[in-house]
Amino acid sequence: MNRVVVTGLGAVTPVGNDVPSMWEAMKAGKCGIDFITRFDTTDYKAKVAAEVKNFDPLKYIEKSELRKTDLYCQYALCAAGEAMDDSGLMGKIAPERFGVYVGSGIGGMQTFVSQTETLRDKGPKRVSPHFIPMMISNIAAGRIAIKYQARGPSMSVVTACATSSNTIGEASLAIKHGYAYAILAGGAEATITPLAVAGFVNCMALSNSEDPSQASIPFDKRRDGFVMGEGAGMMVLEEYEHAKARGAKIYAEIVGYGNTNDAYHVTAPDPDGAGASNAMRIALEESGRTENDLLYINAHGTSTPLNDKGETAAIKQVLGKNAYDVLISSTKSMTGHMLGATGAVEAIASVLALDDGVVPPTIGYREPDPECDLNYVPNQAIQADIQYAASNSLGFGGHNACIVFKKI
Repeated sequence: MNRVVVTGLGAVTPVGNDVPSMWEAMKAGKCGIDFITRFDTTDYKAKVAAEVKNFDPLKYIEKSELRKTDLYCQYALCAAGEAMDDSGLMGKIAPERFGVYVGSGIGGMQTFVSQTETLRDKGPKRVSPHFIPMMISNIAAGRIAIKYQARGPSMSVVTACATSSNTIGEASLAIKHGYAYAILAGGAEATITPLAVAGFVNCMALSNSEDPSQASIPFDKRRDGFVMGEGAGMMVLEEYEHAKARGAKIYAEIVGYGNTNDAYHVTAPDPDGAGASNAMRIALEESGRTENDLLYINAHGTSTPLNDKGETAAIKQVLGKNAYDVLISSTKSMTGHMLGATGAVEAIASVLALDDGVVPPTIGYREPDPECDLNYVPNQAIQADIQYAASNSLGFGGHNACIVFKKI
C-alpha cells in the first residue's frame, strides 16, 4: 500500500482567510463569533454566528465568474488556490493522476434562497440560467477540477458535518490503493442565511446565547447548542514517494481513517457514543499508535449537550484510563460549526498542531461538566511534542468520521 502525506493547506475561516492567519488566531485563542450581520435577527432566537470577515475572492477568482458562483463555491476555490500554491504541485503531476474530492453539507444555499425569491417576485423567466450549477453541492469539486485540470478520481461527498473528513479520508484511500498520485480534498459551506438559521433554530440545534464569547463553549456545563460558522478547508494529499521525489514540504502523514454510522437517530447522536468510538477505534488501530505516543484529538465538540457528552464517552471507550492522558480541544469554540467545511479545517488544525508542536485551546471554558471530565486544553494553547493527531467529525444522519495523522 502507498503511504499518503499532506503537502498543501488552504483555508477560509471566521478567524482568518488563509492558513497562517487562521493558525495564529487559533493558537492565540481568538474568537471568530459575533452578532449576525447578514440579516435582521430581531425575530430569531439565535443572534450570533461565526461569519467570514473581509473576504476577497478576487485573488483566485476572475471578477466575471463571481456572479456565476455561490459564496460556498467562492470559499472553496480560494481555499483550493491557497492549498495548491502551498503545495507547489501544479505542473508537476500528470492530470490523469490528480483528483479532486471536495464536498459540502448543503451546497449553494444562498443561491437557492435568492432564486426562490426571484421566482416568487418576478416569475419563472427571471430565474438565473446559472441557478442549477451555482446551487448543486458538487459544483465546487467540478470547478476546482476544471481550474487545475485534475482529470483523475473526482468525488463530492455529502455526509452533513462529517463531509470534509470523509472527503479527506476517502481521498487517502484512493491514493493508498494507487488510483491517484495526489488529490485535493476538503469542503466548503456558506449557510448563514435567514432560512438556514431558522431551520437550525427550530430543530433546537443552535445556541441562544447573546454573548458571542460564551455561545460556543464545548464541554462546558453551560453549553446549550452550536454556533453556525462558514468557510472552507482544503488539503493536498499526495503519495509519499511522489512528494519526496519533487522535494515537496511534507506536513504530516495520514495513517488512519474510520468511517461509521450510529444507525440511531436522524439528528441526535447515539448517547453511548458507540458509532463514534468505532470510527475512532478503526482509525487509531490502523495508525499503529501505541500508548506511549502522545495523542492530540481535535474533537467534534459542537457545544451541544448531547454531542459533547457522547463524544467524551466515545473517547473513554476507545482509550480507557489512558483517555485522561490525551490532549483534547474543540476549535469550534473559535470558528463555530462550519458544517461541511468543519472536518477539513479541523484536520488542518490537527496537522499544524503536529508540525508546530502547539495544541490549540478550547476557549470560553469556565464550568466543568462531571460527564465531560477529560483534558480539553481550556482557554490557552499549550506546547506539546505530540506524535499523533486525530480529528473527529460527527454528522446528522449518524455519520462518523475520524482521521489520524502522524508526525513525519
